[in-house]
Amino acid sequence: MVNIGDSGGKHAPQEMEQFLPGDGISNNKYKIQPRKDVEQALASSDFDPFVARKVEHPTTDNETLTHLLKASLGTGILSMPIAFMYSGIILGIFATIFTAFVCTHCSYVLVKCAHKLYYKTRRTQMSFAEVAEIAFQSGPKWARGFAPIAKFSILFGLFLTYFGTCSVYTVIVAKNFEQVMEHWLGYEISLRLLISALLIPLILLSWIPNLKYLAPVSMIANVFMGLGLGITFYYLVSDLPPITTREFANVSTLPAFFAITIFAMEAIGVVMPLENNMEKPQHFLGICGVLSQGMSGVTLIYMALGFLGYLHYGTDTAESITLNLPVHEWPAQAVKVLIALAVYCTFGLQFYVCLEIVWDGIKDKCQKRPVLVNYVLRTVLVTAAVVLAVSVPTIAPFMGLIGAFCFSMLGLIFPVFIELITHWDTGFGPGNWILWKNIVIAFCGVAALVFGSMSAINDIIKVYTETAPQATVLSESLGKLNGTTL
Repeated sequence: MVNIGDSGGKHAPQEMEQFLPGDGISNNKYKIQPRKDVEQALASSDFDPFVARKVEHPTTDNETLTHLLKASLGTGILSMPIAFMYSGIILGIFATIFTAFVCTHCSYVLVKCAHKLYYKTRRTQMSFAEVAEIAFQSGPKWARGFAPIAKFSILFGLFLTYFGTCSVYTVIVAKNFEQVMEHWLGYEISLRLLISALLIPLILLSWIPNLKYLAPVSMIANVFMGLGLGITFYYLVSDLPPITTREFANVSTLPAFFAITIFAMEAIGVVMPLENNMEKPQHFLGICGVLSQGMSGVTLIYMALGFLGYLHYGTDTAESITLNLPVHEWPAQAVKVLIALAVYCTFGLQFYVCLEIVWDGIKDKCQKRPVLVNYVLRTVLVTAAVVLAVSVPTIAPFMGLIGAFCFSMLGLIFPVFIELITHWDTGFGPGNWILWKNIVIAFCGVAALVFGSMSAINDIIKVYTETAPQATVLSESLGKLNGTTL
């Protein structure tokens, strides 16, 4: 991270100028500046954070778009059909657009506030936690004491969620391969053994040094996911019933729709790492920016799969659409393999968030051999995630609860608070529209937290109270998690 000092540069104009005693000389040394938008004043200084930023291996716009697509197109998309069953086939279209708009807007707000704080603090890069910390530190006096709490909360939530996600990804990959291998071999295979066998491949994947070199892996993951979804669409468009046979709108279960869709789309943890590594970070925002392009495509795919999946299977729609596919046919088996490979390739991007959090905390103490320590840290973190998966292969419902809590806080509630604090001195726009808009988003975040947590708690109760075989229960739990967390 590059921090530019204030020496030699113009200081940002203060909103309140003090009346200073004159010295009797008309040299305009002291003058009162009228109130004006701080962001415009800062942008007119001689400091450009995008020019001053130095990244060893910057990513292009296309590479960043590839990472964003992979982060948003997770396995949660496979639960969009059951989400449409909860909302209704017509209402689901509009509800998906609304959910995507809210999630995209929160990511946009986070990056926009970071850009404003770049100028204000003369820094060139910030993590999600640093944006929150600096926003509170430079905000009103009553908020400054909350800066350490905000930073710690975000770091803890991000690490807990994404480390757990890495562990659950390991279980998902192993489970998909287990189903395919048992189908062809004709006998049961130990799930824990398959999880353990993934240790070395995952360590090798984690050793990819940076996002620049990880971009081809994300591209491969997108190809695998695209092929898997393509085969799934082939099944869905065959023998479609009339649309009139499906419920158009179902308001009573709409909260369950939002709980599934928000956590399926949410990728707030990778937004700032992607922006920090861009060659041209100013291209991340805007109507035709990387964020808008990526989320527009993701929204269309989510709507198409949800619409066709519910239209095809109706009330028989499973928690993960792959569970509806005929397991005895080889294309359905190919879907499981392709999705397993896509999840494996996605592991590196999710792991990068965990690595960045821990490495930023210890890198100043590892000046002698930073590269060696960094790779040892990567190995230890991956090993810990795999050990956790081996020890508790039914970790999925627990991570569903953590994800429901953390993603609603991190993805919806924290960004709007950061925006309010950042704009506290400059106002909230005509009619305080920023304030009212953020109240609506915060309400959506609280609702997602409540209903998502209730759903995850029900899954935990089901896993540990029902007498169903462990394999069946685990499969159902993973399917549910795919739609609510990842």
